[in-house]
Amino acid sequence: VASRSRGPACVVLLRRPTAPTTSSPHRHHRRTSLTMSRANPPNASGSRKISFNVSEQYDIQDVVGEGAYGVVCSAIHKPSGQKVAIKKITPFDHSMFCLRTLREMKLLRYFNHENIISILDIQKPRSYETFNEVYLIQELMETDMHRVIRTQDLSDDHCQYFIYQTLRALKAMHSANVLHRDLKPSNLLLNANCDLKVCDFGLARSAASQEDNSGFMTEYVATRWYRAPEIMLTFKEYTKAIDVWSVGCILAEMLSGKPLFPGKDYHHQLTLILDVLGTPTMEDYYGIKSRRAREYIRSLPFKKKVPFRTLFPKTSDLALDLLEKLLAFNPVKRITVEDALKHPYLEPYHDPDDEPTAPPIPEEFFDFDKHKDNLSKEQLKQLIYQEIMRGKNDPQQEHDVGQRDMIRRDDENEKSSAQLLTLGLEEMTIDKPCRTDRGVKTVRPVVVERPKGTYVRRVGFD
Repeated sequence: VASRSRGPACVVLLRRPTAPTTSSPHRHHRRTSLTMSRANPPNASGSRKISFNVSEQYDIQDVVGEGAYGVVCSAIHKPSGQKVAIKKITPFDHSMFCLRTLREMKLLRYFNHENIISILDIQKPRSYETFNEVYLIQELMETDMHRVIRTQDLSDDHCQYFIYQTLRALKAMHSANVLHRDLKPSNLLLNANCDLKVCDFGLARSAASQEDNSGFMTEYVATRWYRAPEIMLTFKEYTKAIDVWSVGCILAEMLSGKPLFPGKDYHHQLTLILDVLGTPTMEDYYGIKSRRAREYIRSLPFKKKVPFRTLFPKTSDLALDLLEKLLAFNPVKRITVEDALKHPYLEPYHDPDDEPTAPPIPEEFFDFDKHKDNLSKEQLKQLIYQEIMRGKNDPQQEHDVGQRDMIRRDDENEKSSAQLLTLGLEEMTIDKPCRTDRGVKTVRPVVVERPKGTYVRRVGFD
């Protein structure tokens, strides 16, 4: 079926995933190996092998992403012919990795949204004793926003559609009282239809819980370039506005082709922000509750605001107006997701009847986060194991909404084989949208090519 006829009508038709025959979740499988070679890897003498302990039901293809404690490969689910991404995570060396993995699994199972990546299945381990790796089977997307921005110029039409989809996903998250906290171009996945899905929820937190700042920030390691100023200046509390700031940084990068605030460290990041936004007004200044942060701001020379028109001379007035509102220094004055969706810049796509919300996350959903300092790695491993093994209709998980049909395995055909594969990722080229008589934008299919070189997407579990 074609996706989202209301937005840029997709010309490329995709078949929705269909679940194969249901069978027992317990199965025997051996390791599938692949050879991983990186393009011009630093200090590398050659390729290395990565083992994927997955069912023979999956035909492993290429490695498409990697991080500090995980690797993502593309694969084909043989019974259905569905192309999928398999995310292998090895989190048990560090408690922080365990926490991120648990958040990711729970939240992606909770949301069912066109613009949020879904979990199709989780590979169940044979036993707790042999449980050392987590395998998430997800939708396969062809590239990410970072790669697209890096390789080509985006038209204003594409910027509109991509930022609309990002905000549409964020509306669902914020309605559920979830802060993503790590929105950046590499966490916006794209396919040939220009469909966008937000991924990597490992840093997400509940907006409802009133943790102290230090507790909230203990694990906050989101990419500095997209980090809201109140995070660095320790405002009294952190709100959904931190995600809105990140969306503003992403929009600016799509418009110009380069990061707006590429800070080298904490101080440089603030300097770059103030170089553009100017010295905070007195009202904004006293919104900073940290005395030390206020003293730091006072120590800086006075700076005038730089008009966005100067920075983005070819950008439309409506795009600049939205950008100004997304990048307001004071989080109280920053535009909300709901109002951003109503902004005239996004008028061609805005439809309040087709921008769904999600039920608020139950208070107990993030219980493990509240007690994370007292949980051992073994206890976190047990929680991850329980999350994997629970069925999708588990009565203890009635708060889950819209879980996807899980891809089931067929034990009768269960075998395994070693597969040696070379790393690669298809390069995506965005064509310029055209307009119909109704004024609705239509995106022509993108050209998908496999370059001679290789590219590895840096996934969010760095």
